[in-house]
Amino acid sequence: MPQPDPSAAVTAIIPFHGDPRETLPLLDALTAQTSPPGQIIVCDDASPVPFPPGAGYTVVRREHNGGFGRTVNTAARRATGKLLLVLNSDLSITPAFLGDLLAAVDPSLPCIASPAVLEGGSPAWTCRRWPTASHHTVAWLTPLARYRETGWWHRRVGHDTDAPRALQATATDWLMGACLLIPRQTFEALGGFDERFFMNSEEVDLQRRAHGFGVSAIYLPTVQVGHVGGGSSAPERRRGWLTDSWFRYAAKWGGARRLLVALRAATEINFLWNLQRQLRGKGVDARSTRAAELKLIRHGWQTRAGEAR
Repeated sequence: MPQPDPSAAVTAIIPFHGDPRETLPLLDALTAQTSPPGQIIVCDDASPVPFPPGAGYTVVRREHNGGFGRTVNTAARRATGKLLLVLNSDLSITPAFLGDLLAAVDPSLPCIASPAVLEGGSPAWTCRRWPTASHHTVAWLTPLARYRETGWWHRRVGHDTDAPRALQATATDWLMGACLLIPRQTFEALGGFDERFFMNSEEVDLQRRAHGFGVSAIYLPTVQVGHVGGGSSAPERRRGWLTDSWFRYAAKWGGARRLLVALRAATEINFLWNLQRQLRGKGVDARSTRAAELKLIRHGWQTRAGEAR
């Protein structure tokens, strides 16, 4: 008797907002898989350019822009597969990607899993430690930016520097959300993504809740995907989303006031650092930079109100 293709039990979910032309290559790659997924859903998050219908996939369009987690939740309610494969719309995959992914993850199921993610041809920091105020403070400090390529800096901002050296499936605290394989039963038991996170930190929150249910995060280094990364939004807007998400996460899991104090202190250190650079003619406006950072912190602190539950 021929065995059923395990890929048929996969629902691929692509949250979309932007230019459809940037997502169509991923859809082509999914439908052309050696073992294609049983269901493909593109969830259009009220994009200004609606995603076009096509053969081999279903488009679900939201009326209002709700962010990553809300968009995935909308698609997941239509899912029929036992496994949800959540994919950023700017990924590139090989024809054997899904079959390789399922073969690699099979011994570890049930788990939340991610392949190695390549950005610009280099491995991204797919594996992470649970976030702390210390991690965010080191990332915030301008004087430490020169150490960004060192192992010391990566460890201090919460990157799991051990897992990428593994040659086989290995556990980590949490995985970045560019490409996540999630058991639908686990996803539904957790209530999906917490929709109060608009962008960033929704995946770590989900995985921390899953960890409490005994479902681990598993990194699959033998499988790779390419990721453009960065997004099309302005850097200032992305930094605002990121800062807000830090405070929401800290309000929910503890340490919001510690984060507030630490980031404010780091901003004052940045001000002194930028002031001496400004005096040396480096083209930095120390006061305006300080004001912009304090505005981000203030907004993050305000949005965290009522987030804990």
